[in-house]
Amino acid sequence: MRIKEAINDSIELKQQLLQDDRLIKVVEDVINECVNAFRNGNKILFCGNGGSAADAQHLAAELSGRFYYDRDPLPAEALHVNTSFLTAVANDYSYDEVFSRMVKGMGRKGDILIGLSTSGNSANIVKAFETALKKEMKTIGLTGETGGKMAALCCYLINVPSTDTPRIQEAHIMIGHVICELIESTLFPG
Repeated sequence: MRIKEAINDSIELKQQLLQDDRLIKVVEDVINECVNAFRNGNKILFCGNGGSAADAQHLAAELSGRFYYDRDPLPAEALHVNTSFLTAVANDYSYDEVFSRMVKGMGRKGDILIGLSTSGNSANIVKAFETALKKEMKTIGLTGETGGKMAALCCYLINVPSTDTPRIQEAHIMIGHVICELIESTLFPG
């Protein structure tokens, strides 16, 4: 039955992640980098396309709103939420420029840009990472197996060992939730 197969495929991928000590260490490093950025007065920007845009917005909301408990908001935002900006830049320049222009305008040294792309090849995220690195921001990529073109531009690469887009996205949101939970509990100990 396909329903059980899909659930099992998701579980198997998450089991692979659980056994991957290298990837777990990268996630731990990402959490520490994010905590330090917030402690230093910096912000975290997120970007993605399609389902990854929804996940980027979701994770930004977990930080700027709350995760488990009431606490001060953290400065985090998804770069695609201003539709007037997004459509104007896409129309006047190109869709490949939508995130890089926002990073150029909002990003500061010490800020973090987190890009979600199952292929790792989204041109607008690649350009945003290039801009972020020029501004001395940290770049964190959540991708699929190879990391794609983003791999060479990531300070930290969380490359989920799969080429199956829905399973990768499920892993991204799980990893994102772990990151948000540990940022919150570290910055706002109970």
